[in-house]
Amino acid sequence: MHDPRFFARVDESPDERFYEPARLVEHIDSGAIETVTELYREHLPADSDILDLMSSWVSHLPSDVAYRSVVGLGMNAEELRSNPRLTRHVVQNLNEQPQLPFGDAAFDAALICVSIQYLTQPVRVFRELARVARPGAKLIVTFSNRCFPTKAVAVWTATSDREHLRLVAEYVRDAGGWDEPLTAARLGRGDPLFSVVASRQ
Repeated sequence: MHDPRFFARVDESPDERFYEPARLVEHIDSGAIETVTELYREHLPADSDILDLMSSWVSHLPSDVAYRSVVGLGMNAEELRSNPRLTRHVVQNLNEQPQLPFGDAAFDAALICVSIQYLTQPVRVFRELARVARPGAKLIVTFSNRCFPTKAVAVWTATSDREHLRLVAEYVRDAGGWDEPLTAARLGRGDPLFSVVASRQ
């Protein structure tokens, strides 16, 4: 897990260049999106402060639930400005700067949707998420079987969907500060949806 070769990528050009064009498209199908939304409905209480990490133009939060704040951190300013659920946003490359620009215990939940495969320093990021999360806060990581393969890290492209669940759970354990993560696979006719959920200690 600590071998830097695990987190090498085919395309090591600047991430800012790759993510410069706004991609206002869905990266999973409607069934997988519904599963993500229901997972959020289950774990995220109304009037809470949410951090949507590696965010885009949609957050898949339940449309009928009001949150105190939803802060998006992502790579493309146009995508973030287009997201109607965000109360504010930050443009930041976590692979270059994994330290989060937020105070301690600032959020009730942290979300990473279909983007975990692109982090080159995931344990450092999860350690930062533990710092900015309040006690009992939820960490919800969801992903499917799609990715931009040239920007996904080597350990991701070399392993299976089931192994991805174990990999993300290991990131959480290595980071510390989180309870034992719960993994789940939801397989249907369309895109599969995998989740790893943990609570801040």
